[in-house]
Formats: sequence, structure tokens, C-alpha cells
Amino acid sequence: MDVSTDTFEHEVVERSHALPVVVDFWAEWCGPCRVLGPVLEREVTSREGQVALAKVDVDANQELALRFGVQGIPAVKAFRNGHVVDEFVGALPAQRVAEFLERLTGPSEAERLVDELRIEGEWPDVVEAIDSGDLERALELLVEKLSEADENARDRVRGLMVALFADLGLEHPLSLRYRRRLATALY
Repeated sequence: MDVSTDTFEHEVVERSHALPVVVDFWAEWCGPCRVLGPVLEREVTSREGQVALAKVDVDANQELALRFGVQGIPAVKAFRNGHVVDEFVGALPAQRVAEFLERLTGPSEAERLVDELRIEGEWPDVVEAIDSGDLERALELLVEKLSEADENARDRVRGLMVALFADLGLEHPLSLRYRRRLATALY
């Protein structure tokens, strides 16, 4: 679907709370954009409703390009829960586009790590907070665990926190606040 400045919030940001939305920032005059476009469309279509594709013409929507720091095209940004969670610039081959989409549609690193904790019965307070959607509480509990953790546990806390930041998006307010807290606690 083509989106504009007027429809972006609804079609991309709001929709990304239900499923990942991949945004292709492109322009008609851009040769690599014409190569990447059909590859993205084919790969998204093959995932049958697991991910949506939105296209933004940067010439017609310069404010969106500026807002999302598009400096070269094609630029592809993946949105989940209202925030950019992954991106690439340039015309990638189909295999690399497929890998990019698999990271969005398959279990995330955070989901995999939380499943491990659930199976092992470790940190049930953290798992419960994540399961209930209270990521701020989960991140706070993880920071608290750092003060008493041995080196292996510290690595595990760091890994889970970094994975949660990736799921949230690096610009999400919780990611920004708790990345600083994690760095302070580790160093």
C-alpha cells in the first residue's frame, strides 16, 4: 500500500501494534528502488499476512523521509509496536530480504530467551512481568538482578535486556532509559 504523511500514523504506526509493518522509502527515479520493490512485494506476499508492506515516495513525502532519517534510498524500515525495530539501506538480494523478514515474523531473540527462562523456571518475576506486558517492571527487575549476579548471570541479564530493547525499538523511551541504566550497572 502507498502511504503518505496523512496516512502514515494509521497505516504504519498504529497497524504495527497488530503485525510488523515494513516501510519501503523509495522514489520513481531511483533504479535500485525499482529493483528492490518487486523483491519486497514478493517476499511479503509469501508470508501470507504475517507482515504488511507500506511504500513511501520520498519526493512526495519529504517530511516522512526527514522524520525517519532517510539519507539514501531505497531505505527499508521495519516497525513493530509503533517503533522502528530493524532497517537496511540499498537493494538487497532476495535471500537477504527474506532473512530480514524472517527476523520480523519469527520468534524474536527476546521471546526465545524468555521461553528459556520459563522452561528453566528462572526469574519467574521477570517472566511474569513480560507476559503481562509490563516491560518497564521487567527491565527494572533485570537491573536489580545485576547487583547480585555472577558473571554468567550478568551476561544473561544483559542479553535479555538488549533483546528487549531490540523488540521495543532502539528509540523507544524505555530502551533509551534502561540502556543508560544497564551501561551504568555493568561499567
